[in-house]
Amino acid sequence: MPSMIALQSGAAAFFFLFAILVLVVSLAMIVWTYQDAQTNSSQPAFLWALVVFFAPFLGFVLYFLVGRDRV
Repeated sequence: MPSMIALQSGAAAFFFLFAILVLVVSLAMIVWTYQDAQTNSSQPAFLWALVVFFAPFLGFVLYFLVGRDRV
């Protein structure tokens, strides 16, 4: 029985670390998109940041395809 508890706590720790990693990557994409859109886009930067906030990976790709004026 003690080995099951160790496995369960290991799985929970892995899930927690994975969730933290996803959160950090999502926040980094939002911040980077906002900063880049201020200099490289004719559309408002906060709107692109909102797009990336609500649809992180799709919004990031859309910003690269549609939002950037300069490459």
